[in-house]
Amino acid sequence: MENIQLYPLKFDPIYQYRIWGGRRLNSLLEKPLPKNDPIGEAWILSDRDDHPSKVINGKLKGKTIKELFENAPKQLLGKLQGKFDRFPLLLKFLDCQQVLSVQVHPSDDLKKYIPKGENGKTEAWVVLETGKDATIYAGLKSGTTKQKIEADLKKNEVAADLASFKPKVGDSVLIEAGTVHTLGDVVVFEVQENSDVTYRLYDWDRIDEKTGKPRDLQVNEALACIDFDKVEIKPITTIVKSNEPVLRETLIENQHFNLCRVTGEYPFMVGKEAMPRVLVCIDGEGEVEYGNEFYHLTKGEVMLLPANAGACPFVPKGEVVILELSLPEEVHG
Repeated sequence: MENIQLYPLKFDPIYQYRIWGGRRLNSLLEKPLPKNDPIGEAWILSDRDDHPSKVINGKLKGKTIKELFENAPKQLLGKLQGKFDRFPLLLKFLDCQQVLSVQVHPSDDLKKYIPKGENGKTEAWVVLETGKDATIYAGLKSGTTKQKIEADLKKNEVAADLASFKPKVGDSVLIEAGTVHTLGDVVVFEVQENSDVTYRLYDWDRIDEKTGKPRDLQVNEALACIDFDKVEIKPITTIVKSNEPVLRETLIENQHFNLCRVTGEYPFMVGKEAMPRVLVCIDGEGEVEYGNEFYHLTKGEVMLLPANAGACPFVPKGEVVILELSLPEEVHG
């Protein structure tokens, strides 16, 4: 494998049953959903031991991203080689048919609440679809204290402590670690630190039909991880970087990941020399040109551009909407 040159890589989505999920990912991804079950998540790029993404195109078909990371780190990461123990981002589509649990993720510096081998979790969403009851809860209402939350938990009234807004398609929302949050009746793209550490504060008193029991809560851990300064979170104001030949917008910039959106029907460049990039197609289709070959990308698919690919032309077939993810060149420990 060491002798094989990396190229634009596509991956098989991994579907996840969730009590709050639905069937709306059927219209976003080509891979059929498992029958009957509510599917809440499609993990489209995952370097997790329990759910590793596998390549579905080219000579490396069947290889996991973990194998690529271990065997071709320079090709994959370029300037960032040696900075990470695994691919640092986890990418998903979420179908939140019902509202998720009220939850919080620890920040990287709360080591006491992060299991060995994990890290904290900052995440961001881009809203792709909304239902009539679409709601995003993000942050606490100003002035909310730990004592008030504890009292409201006993009365099943903790929702009254959460700030919320009605999302619109195209909204981008940054949920920094320590932010109390949940969302319902929306389909979103999610990018997050590669972590699976979630502490549930409240789960709306519902029963999991598969077990006949409520899901576990981690109230003490959740309370310990809340940043009480994270209040009244709203969608981020988009920054237009350019209008020609396509619309380029900066959605999210932070120490863990950067996210931009490209919309248009004319060819444009993706990727960057000696840096990895990830493309997620959320509407339309097109092709990445690399090494005199064309790599097709359509709605619902993800493509990892390894660092050795550098900057590549993307040729749309009609209007396309692409999310392009990058890692900061200065990695913060």
